[in-house]
Amino acid sequence: MRAVKEEQLIKLDQQHLWHPFTQMKDWVKNEPVIIAEGSGVYLTDTKGRSYIDGISSMWCNIHGHRKKELDKAAVAQLDKVSHTTLLGFTNPPAAELAGRLVDILPSGLSKVFYSDNGSTAVEVALKMAFQFQQHQAAKSRTGFVSLNNAYHGDTLGAMAVGGVDIFHSTFAPIFMQGCLKAPSPFCYRCELGLSHPECALACADHLEWILRDHHEEVAGVILEPMIQAAGGMITAPTGYLRKVAEACRKYDVLLILDEVATGFGRTGRMFACQHEDVTPDIICLSKGITGGYMPLAVTVASDRIYEAFLGEFKDLKTFFHGHTYTGNPLACAVALASLNLYETEHILERLQEKIKYFRARLDRLSSNYRQVGEARSAGLMAGVELVRDKASKEPFAWDEMMGWQVCYAAMSKGLILRPLGNVLVLMPPLSISMAELEQMMNIVEEAIGDIALSKQVK
Repeated sequence: MRAVKEEQLIKLDQQHLWHPFTQMKDWVKNEPVIIAEGSGVYLTDTKGRSYIDGISSMWCNIHGHRKKELDKAAVAQLDKVSHTTLLGFTNPPAAELAGRLVDILPSGLSKVFYSDNGSTAVEVALKMAFQFQQHQAAKSRTGFVSLNNAYHGDTLGAMAVGGVDIFHSTFAPIFMQGCLKAPSPFCYRCELGLSHPECALACADHLEWILRDHHEEVAGVILEPMIQAAGGMITAPTGYLRKVAEACRKYDVLLILDEVATGFGRTGRMFACQHEDVTPDIICLSKGITGGYMPLAVTVASDRIYEAFLGEFKDLKTFFHGHTYTGNPLACAVALASLNLYETEHILERLQEKIKYFRARLDRLSSNYRQVGEARSAGLMAGVELVRDKASKEPFAWDEMMGWQVCYAAMSKGLILRPLGNVLVLMPPLSISMAELEQMMNIVEEAIGDIALSKQVK
C-alpha cells in the first residue's frame, strides 16, 4: 500500500473527519498537526517534530508509547485471536484480568462487567444500580444524586448525572429524569461561601440532607473521588468522600465511584478511593486500564449487587446489557501486561518523588504569575487556572481562548496540551522521567509567560 502524502492527509481530514469537542469551522482554517509515531513520552508528527505528550493522549497513556512489554502482549494475542464474543463464551485474557482486577481493588468489589470506554462503564453502573433496586422491591428508587460540575461521559445516562452546562445543557430535554444535584466540594470558590476545610463537611452534610429527604427515591450516588477531571481539574477537600460513603450506608443508597480518570495510579495510589479507605458498591474504570493502548472499560460491583440478579430464566432478572467488544481478548491481554508493569517497574513507589516535584513546580507557577489563579493537583494530574488577575480572580472571557493560546505556545516549544476552557490540563504519562517532567514544566512556564507578555497582562 502506498503511503499517503501529508498534503492529501490534510485534505482528507478537513473534507471528511468530524473531530470530537471541536468547532470544525475553526479547525479547517488551520493546518492540523498529524501525529505519526510515538516513543516513550514523546509523539512525533509527519514533519518530524517531537512533542512531550503532556495529556497522555487524552489521559489514558500510562507507560509511554511503544512500550515493548505492551507491544509484545498485543502481538502475542494477535497470533491467537483478536476478538471473540463474551456472550455465551469466555476467553483466557478476560477471565484472568477479572481476577487480577479484583485482587487490586478495594476488598468487596468482586464482579467485573466489561465494556469499552468510560461513558459506557458509567451507563452500566447506572443501569445496574437501577435494576438492583427494582430486584430489591425498592420500586420507587429510580433516581440518582450527583454533583454540580460533574462529568461522567457523553452517553445519555452519563450526561444526565453530569453537571457541566457547556457539555450537557443542549441535551437536557432527552435526559433520563430523576437526578438530584448536590453542591460540589470540588472548588476554590465554594458554592456555599465557605473556606476549603469547612467545605468538605458542609457539602457532605448537604448531600446527606438530600438523602435524608429523598433516599426512598434514590438508587445511587455517583461522584468522581478526589478530583473532578473534565469539570476543570478541581480537587475536593480531604474527608469529603468518607463522609459521603457514611451517608450512603446510613440510608442504604448505593455509592458509585467514577474512577475513569483517577484510576491506575493517577493520584498516587492505584485507585483514588484508597486515599480515604472507601469501598464503593460499584466502581467505573477505563482510560489507563490498558496503559492507553486499547479501548477497554470495566464496571466492578459487589457480591450483594450481583446476587440480586440471580434467578430462574423465567424471573427475568438477567442484566440485559452488553457490547460487541465486551471482554475483547486483545485489549484484556494488553491490560494484563500493563498491570504486570506496576509490579516489575515499581510504578507507584517511583511516582511519589515525581508527584512531590510536580506539586513544587505548580506552586512556583502560582507564585510567579498573577495570571495563575490556582494550580490544583491530585497526584500527577493537575489544572492550572488562568485568570486576568489573581487578586480579583477576574476570569478571561470564554471566547478569548486564553487556554488555547497558551497551549499553542506550548506546542511551538514541543509540548502537547489541551485546555478545559481557561484551565490548562497537565497529565503526563506516569512513566515520565524527572528530567522530562522538568522539561515539561519549563515549557508550561515559558508558554504562560509568553502569552502574558504578548497580551500585556503580566
